[in-house]
Amino acid sequence: MERLPIIYRDECLVAIDKPSGLLVHRSPIDRHETRFALQLLRDQIGQRVYPVHRLDKPTSGVLLFALTPEVARAVSEQLADHSVLKSYLAVVRGWCPLQGVIDHALQDQPDKIADRNRTQARPTRDAVTRFERLDTVEIPYAVDRYPQSRYSLVALQPEQGRKHQLRRHMKHLGYPIIGDAKHGKGVHNRFFAEKYGCGRLLLACTGMDFTHPVNGDTVHIKAGLDAAFQRVLSAFGWKEPSP
Repeated sequence: MERLPIIYRDECLVAIDKPSGLLVHRSPIDRHETRFALQLLRDQIGQRVYPVHRLDKPTSGVLLFALTPEVARAVSEQLADHSVLKSYLAVVRGWCPLQGVIDHALQDQPDKIADRNRTQARPTRDAVTRFERLDTVEIPYAVDRYPQSRYSLVALQPEQGRKHQLRRHMKHLGYPIIGDAKHGKGVHNRFFAEKYGCGRLLLACTGMDFTHPVNGDTVHIKAGLDAAFQRVLSAFGWKEPSP
């Protein structure tokens, strides 16, 4: 039986380090998929689990589940009032600004299959992301139209959890995340796959801090980076940021 890496567990909650490429739960968009984090974790620990947030299929990192519906609702309320701190790490194209806040509302994106019969317009919702540039590199490869190529290592903290929020916000800023097939640029994605053996989206949820819904303690959950992500950092001489 496939086993997921459990990075936190108590009597109310369990968190895994979700691999890139794994769906959280069944979706009509990926009908061919047979592996889902929810079912795998349920079978692994032998009890029902309730997801309290979502990670995109290509995003890796901290994925939190509750063990009862009541705990799931309590954590979801913290997420709704923006009291949960979610930390992400990404590699983006170009040298982005040192730090800043992206305050750019996002319209819900329809799914071609799930929303094919929808007639109402999708709503636009507030979306705010804080970012900090941690490191940069310039490499002597003409990946695009310049003789050299520049990339940045960026820490991201979204206030909300809109669909593809970080991917869409970094594209809006002009520094798309490497490996993003929808919002990035294929020539850079292919270069990373061929040169560094990294064909995944270079976005990982590396931390989540929140108040325990039962005992009131502050919970800090951290996740590391997988081998493909680490290869890129190593190739660029970057160090993985300390938690």
